[in-house]
Amino acid sequence: MGSVAKRLTLVSQADAKVARGEPSYPARLAAAESGPDCLYVRGTLRDPDLAVAVVGSRSASRDGMDRARELAGELAGRGAQIISGGALGIDAAAHRGALAARGDTVAVLACGLDNPYPSRNRSLFEDVEAAGGALISPYPPGTPPKGFHFVHRNVVMAAMADAVVLVDCGAGSGAMHTAKAARRHGRTLMAVPGSPGTEALIAQGAWVVEEARDVLSAIEGQGRRPEVAVPATDSEDGKVLAALDEREASSESEIAARTGLSVRTVTRALVELEITGLALLVPGRQYVRSQAASIES
Repeated sequence: MGSVAKRLTLVSQADAKVARGEPSYPARLAAAESGPDCLYVRGTLRDPDLAVAVVGSRSASRDGMDRARELAGELAGRGAQIISGGALGIDAAAHRGALAARGDTVAVLACGLDNPYPSRNRSLFEDVEAAGGALISPYPPGTPPKGFHFVHRNVVMAAMADAVVLVDCGAGSGAMHTAKAARRHGRTLMAVPGSPGTEALIAQGAWVVEEARDVLSAIEGQGRRPEVAVPATDSEDGKVLAALDEREASSESEIAARTGLSVRTVTRALVELEITGLALLVPGRQYVRSQAASIES
């Protein structure tokens, strides 16, 4: 896929207010039921032909931030708008990668634009605006950052993007809210392997991403799936895997009853299957078969 041309510039004003239904309101967000009634915009907001949200943990590793920066830079260099949440860690790295590539980036904030959070990223926010990008928020000036604001912010990010990529995050990271929103809005969901959160998403069917071309291929429905070694059907692990269902969760004792194996053997097998991404632990200390396992079967 070649470079992606940007569409018409929508807003190029300081602290503009754009109402849903106005031509300046982003088209993807307008098509989503969860789109806010209005957006507050500082800088230049464009409606691009391709938009990719790159998100992850605030406490990401150096390697994770390097990967996010490189990936965002490659995508921005191909004309994609990079969307993230302006937070420390992966978000900031994604914005910096887009800026380094002289690309378009948008920071979606969970507070009013008059006092952008986090303050440690103030220079980043200034650079985004100076480079022709935008800071946006569904909240009016004077709104402080609160927990539920970040959840809503994540929904807005997912709805504005064609695809969402998660990099370096834990299973309980706030970035997982963005992944859920991506699924809910029918966006292409991708993850970079190597962290508990992204590995869980891959096991649940997210496309695997290592470089920009993986993102572009996944958007076209031809992305990379994880390489999974499915155990032999007559092995203990294989029998336990065969006893799992994708939708109906089972306890260790229920699996033991189905397979004729001891609970201790089932527990050991489930640990192995969870490590390899073939089984998923769900609330209630129960297990389901992952989508990755079904793909490989």
